[in-house]
Amino acid sequence: MSATPLLTREVHDVLQAAARIGNATLECSLDLSRSMTTVALDAAGFTADGRHHPWIDQPRERTIYQREGEGWAPVQRYSTALIKLVPTDWGPPTFEIDGIKMLPTAQVSPWADAQRKVALIAPRGKTILDCCGGLGYFAACCIAEGAARVQSYEKNPDVIWLRGLNPWSPQADGVLTLEHADISTAITALPDAAFDAVLHDPPRFGIAGELYSRQFYDQLARVLRRRGRLFHYTGTPNKLTSGRDVPGEVLRRLQRAGFTARREGDGVLAVKN
Repeated sequence: MSATPLLTREVHDVLQAAARIGNATLECSLDLSRSMTTVALDAAGFTADGRHHPWIDQPRERTIYQREGEGWAPVQRYSTALIKLVPTDWGPPTFEIDGIKMLPTAQVSPWADAQRKVALIAPRGKTILDCCGGLGYFAACCIAEGAARVQSYEKNPDVIWLRGLNPWSPQADGVLTLEHADISTAITALPDAAFDAVLHDPPRFGIAGELYSRQFYDQLARVLRRRGRLFHYTGTPNKLTSGRDVPGEVLRRLQRAGFTARREGDGVLAVKN
């Protein structure tokens, strides 16, 4: 179980219902399906790891709660935008920025989605550049698949805060390095041919157009070794509203930057020439 209990409305309601019918204990997950633990139940709440936790007053859907003071608070922050950890049916959570979901969850677990994309770059034994770290699922899957080193960047301090609370996010260790920095500028200080592969999962084009630019792709080509692989998530923004083909635009810019590229699922897979 994570250091602090994390509750969704679904788990909370199951616990509360069990208490109402007189169950003394119940096995459940207090870390978003990462592990199971047995808690003691009573009319006022439940006890886990020797600490009593009260019931949440009217818990909301699509919200993850953590202990704060004598009660509970949503795992969210607002500075320049509302950043929120959001539960999924799969266990590993997603996150939202101003209500925009950052990871796929409708038909696949965000964890399984990360595993599929990471497999495209064959990370075993490689040094990986993880451009936009997010919750760290790409990095975690790289580590699980035997990457030698993962260097990850995340611009938003509130997303890094979410990572610290999310039990599915990896911790920095001897393999993973996480830097709080904007990769669009930080990349200019990285050495030539320093990486065997790149994972690039930027925010949508309208938010971070610089991460879809020819200038940035030239930098990716510079820091990537010859025959190194790149997976670039694009999604299909604007396809229905304006007919704009963002993946096609990305593919052509990558080709001009010195990559052989093709569409792959919801992104572009490229190899440096």
